[in-house]
Amino acid sequence: MRILALDYGDARIGCAVSDPTGTLVRPAEVIEPPDAVAVRDLARREGAELIVVGLPLHLGGGEGDQARRTREFCERLRGHVHVPVETYDERLTTRMAAATRRAGARAAEDSLAAAHLLEGYLAAKGGKKGDGHGD
Repeated sequence: MRILALDYGDARIGCAVSDPTGTLVRPAEVIEPPDAVAVRDLARREGAELIVVGLPLHLGGGEGDQARRTREFCERLRGHVHVPVETYDERLTTRMAAATRRAGARAAEDSLAAAHLLEGYLAAKGGKKGDGHGD
């Protein structure tokens, strides 16, 4: 199943896509400014069967204003797509993306964060083994 992951932010959305087997993850384009129709179009182009949106939880697990805005975006997105939209804990993915950039990755940091989110999601769901990036 090809999955589109989103790192939603107020200014932009980082995106990443899995291969159909859930083995490989690649950063995709950044959507700026955030727009549900642009996400729908990307999901169609990539053949996504599921959209996973990073939910920014506090380290203790609680939700703040950004989590509320993310959930509101998910609701808007559901009105534009015909595939399931799920949220997944994105704690620490931004830090991981920054480290990946420092190590030489060329993709946008927001899309790297989405890629780390998707790797964690796939590892938690059993689709990707031993990648060491699960949350």
